[in-house]
Amino acid sequence: MREPSVTMMPLQLTIHRAQPVDIPQVVAVEKVAFVDPWDERTFRESLAYYPETFFVARNNGDLAGFVAGGIEDTGEEVYGHIMNLAVTPGYRRQGVGQHLIRRLEQEYAVLGAGAVQLEVRVTNTGAQAFYRRLGYRAVFQIAGYYANEEDALVMMKWFRF
Repeated sequence: MREPSVTMMPLQLTIHRAQPVDIPQVVAVEKVAFVDPWDERTFRESLAYYPETFFVARNNGDLAGFVAGGIEDTGEEVYGHIMNLAVTPGYRRQGVGQHLIRRLEQEYAVLGAGAVQLEVRVTNTGAQAFYRRLGYRAVFQIAGYYANEEDALVMMKWFRF
C-alpha cells in the first residue's frame, strides 16, 4: 500500500521562527535527511545562539522543513551562514527549501549581511544545483570538512543593494 502523497493538494505553507517545541520534529527530519545528523543538543544551541535565523516551514501543521542559519560579523563584513537545511521527504521538490532559503535571506538582509555562505558535500550535486538555481556560486573547497573526511564545497551569494 502506498503512502498518501502530500502533493495531492496545494501547499498551505507557513514559515515562522523556530521555537523550542519544534526541535523534536526538526531532529526527526534531520535523521532522515543526513548520514551524520545534528543531535538535539546542537539544534537547541543553534536556536539559543541564532533565534532570529532559524525557521521552520509547516503545511497545515505538519513540519515540511527547516533552515538553521547564523550571522557572522568579521569586523569588516557581516554575512549570513546557512548551517543546515532539510525538507521532510514527502514535501521535497515542491519549493519548500526555496521558500525557506528566501525567508532566511530576507532576514540576513534586514540584519545587514552583504552575503551568505554555506558548505555542501562535494558529492551532493543535487544540493549544489539547488543552490546554483538560487544564485549561489562555488568559491572554494575545504578538504576533509565532514566527519567521514569528505570535502566541502563552499558556496556564496552576494546581495546587491
